[in-house]
Amino acid sequence: MAGAQVKQRVDWVDTAKGICIVFVVMMHSVLGVEAAAGQTGWMHAIVAFAKPFRMPDFFMISGLFLSTVIQRDWRLYLDRKVVHFAYFYVLWVTIQFALKAPSFAEDFGWNGVLQEYLWSFIQPFGTLWFIYLLPIFFVTAKLLHTSRTPHWAVLLVAALLQIAPIETGSMIIDEFAERFVFFYAGYVFAPQIFRFAAWARQRMALSLGLFALWALVNGSFVFAGLSDLPVLSLALGAIGAVAVILASTLLQQAWSGNFFRSLGQHSLVVYLAFFLPMAVSRVILLKLGILDIGTISVLVTAAGVICPMILYWLVSRTGYGWFLFRRPGWARLDTRPAQSPAATQAASLGE
Repeated sequence: MAGAQVKQRVDWVDTAKGICIVFVVMMHSVLGVEAAAGQTGWMHAIVAFAKPFRMPDFFMISGLFLSTVIQRDWRLYLDRKVVHFAYFYVLWVTIQFALKAPSFAEDFGWNGVLQEYLWSFIQPFGTLWFIYLLPIFFVTAKLLHTSRTPHWAVLLVAALLQIAPIETGSMIIDEFAERFVFFYAGYVFAPQIFRFAAWARQRMALSLGLFALWALVNGSFVFAGLSDLPVLSLALGAIGAVAVILASTLLQQAWSGNFFRSLGQHSLVVYLAFFLPMAVSRVILLKLGILDIGTISVLVTAAGVICPMILYWLVSRTGYGWFLFRRPGWARLDTRPAQSPAATQAASLGE
């Protein structure tokens, strides 16, 4: 029975991760299409609706299983929570620069390309900022745990950082201030979140009603232009993250083999590889000029989500290219296997 409960929890977490990655790809796709076209499409409203909870939910889920790994020795912890992400960041930022170098060189020259590449290790590049920031969160949480800092004190300071108008120009500083509270809340309130998910599974009708109420409230604040206000943005982020967890639980209960669950299981694949099919499909569809901006945005989002999964399938079928999505042995500090299924899903994109 306990094993079944753990499995259910992992399943709905995968579904939540899948929903999150779709919203992330959608945001980049829609805004990219609109910027290239110089006009706004009907998908813009969906991206705006998701803004308050899109990244808070991603970070909250990343902290959910932290309690299962935070007591590991530093060597194993750093391997799984720092070196893991560092490998993929270095690899994929290099891939992105290699593909974009010719166009960058036209604007900045090849010396400028090299400078921008080196700068990307200080200021995260493009869509990869999430996996740059996560190791910083993990190390910070580990240091706070080691120092026995009270959870309430960390949450209070993290909330104040999120509320404060911090705009230094450094993505790491600014995003840390805005996002850490959600990551740490996922860690601290994980037991309550899992109990809430179990509660929702047993009350489908009531849960659907609560979800509809949340959607109405969230949409009202977003389209009234109030969702970015201090305190309110924190509240909407936290409540929205819980609403996605609620939706994921209900979706998993109604459709155990849902597409979002599969995406969540391969969220690293989609996150790392969506930039290229997104960019290529955007250029092709805009040049064709036969569809409206909203429909183009939907198709570009679909390409960004589906093409990485096809790439992963090809890699798994042929056995070639695993280095794109799995760390090789030389990129490890510790080769010990994960101790439990929960530990392997200790972060949205981690090991």
